[in-house]
Amino acid sequence: MTDKIKLAVAAALAASGFWGFYLLGESPLVVRILALAAGVAAGVAVAWTSAPGKEFFVFARESQAEAKKVVWPTRKETTQTTLAVFAFVVVMALFLWVTDKTLEWVLYDLVLGWRRT
Repeated sequence: MTDKIKLAVAAALAASGFWGFYLLGESPLVVRILALAAGVAAGVAVAWTSAPGKEFFVFARESQAEAKKVVWPTRKETTQTTLAVFAFVVVMALFLWVTDKTLEWVLYDLVLGWRRT
């Protein structure tokens, strides 16, 4: 129950940062951004103390570690894959166009006998 209260307080603090940003519409932009940052930072700080918040930050840290393990493709591999996909799309477009025109010819000219003028 206390975690739910903490998360509600965190959401309220973050919302108050957004509210303060718009409430201070006449103030300099720096003041407005500081109000926004303070509200969001306070909300994150309170959320961090809850069990779901701690679990989220552990998950985020593990996700970052996993992303570092990924072997990203080189520029050459990316270009080759993009060209292969583009070529496949062009071939499929031509195939579907030929199929459409063939079915149109079979149905309208041969089966129904409708001649286009």
